[in-house]
Amino acid sequence: MTPQIVFIILVAIIVADFILESWLELLNFRNLSEKVPEELKDLYDTEKYVQSQKYERANIRFGWISSAFNLIWILGMFFLDGFSRVDRLTAGITTHPILHPLIFFGILGLAIDILNTPFAVYDTFVVEQRFGFNKTTPGLFIADKLKGWLLTGIIGGVLMAPVIWFYLQTTVYFWLWAWLLVSIFVLFMTFFYSSLIVPLFNKQKPLEDGDLKYRITCHAEQANFHIDKIYTIDGSKRSTKANAYFSGIGHKKRIVLFDTLIEELSTDEIVAVLMHEIGHYRKKHIISAMILSFIQTGIMLFIFSLFVSQPVLSQALGVSGASFHIGLIAFGILYSPISVIIGLMMNTLSRKNEYQADNFATRFGMGNALISSLKKLSVNNLSNLTPHPLYVFFHYSHPTLLQRIRNLKS
Repeated sequence: MTPQIVFIILVAIIVADFILESWLELLNFRNLSEKVPEELKDLYDTEKYVQSQKYERANIRFGWISSAFNLIWILGMFFLDGFSRVDRLTAGITTHPILHPLIFFGILGLAIDILNTPFAVYDTFVVEQRFGFNKTTPGLFIADKLKGWLLTGIIGGVLMAPVIWFYLQTTVYFWLWAWLLVSIFVLFMTFFYSSLIVPLFNKQKPLEDGDLKYRITCHAEQANFHIDKIYTIDGSKRSTKANAYFSGIGHKKRIVLFDTLIEELSTDEIVAVLMHEIGHYRKKHIISAMILSFIQTGIMLFIFSLFVSQPVLSQALGVSGASFHIGLIAFGILYSPISVIIGLMMNTLSRKNEYQADNFATRFGMGNALISSLKKLSVNNLSNLTPHPLYVFFHYSHPTLLQRIRNLKS
């Protein structure tokens, strides 16, 4: 296969992905209904529902513009030899076999993020602000950006440098060592994300003693679920949207509640949400998802090891010889159709798991409270109540609100 053919395939994949995503968004746009679904008439008044439709349309239109912009710049990188230009720029700084790719990805990643920053600003301070969600200040936005760049540089360097070194030592089995490294890193982050990364962006504090903490602890014990710690987090400093999550595994599990969730939901509703999350643990969804993720990563790295040394990948992007970092970019695009297929399967499994976690909550008498919490969260977040089934199939890791309510009632 010639570099020209590989070039055409890469461009075709990028354009096809843009067309597919735009078509799915169009289906979603056309599927917006002006009529409130029957099951939600008790919560959605006409004004609030109209606002949710406007919010969804604004997001879809904005998504089209940002996607078109990204398509233009990446095609520009292809047709104007952008990747080889950045590679030559990096080579002028250093030719060290490890530092060269690290600086290359640093320059490329920073440039991409800067190009997309105006869209992030518009999304935060125009779209989210217009519909009453945004609480982020310009200073906080800038601080988050700088911290994000720093973390990306540190974590990316810590992971990428050993992988490149493994490749330089052996181009045959480097994927095994890379797989081991990535797996260890994922496990480390699973255990320590909330204690190491979250405090850089948010303040966490233990949930105060009271009825909520008592009810959470009691229901967790009934479900034979050990909780190490329960925290609240100041999510309201960025958005009015509510959330909650679990982190850690084994005896290091902790619950983190957004302050907005505590404000919006009753005690029963919060407990119901957490019982749903506990259901994921008791049904082994967390462990199985992690194992599947490890398997996917291993397969991807193995396939990558078969192609990375092929000069044709680098030549397709304008670089004469085989290059690890250029080959990685080309491979990432070539692998994207496989990622889509894997993503469809994982989303299907995830939606099935969500039903099981919902059903687990009903075993402890929390079905009605869970329905109520889902409705409130949907209303407060102006969620799309009528997504197109095909869009759900491609993108939703959770069933739609109406699907979950009908399942819980059944």
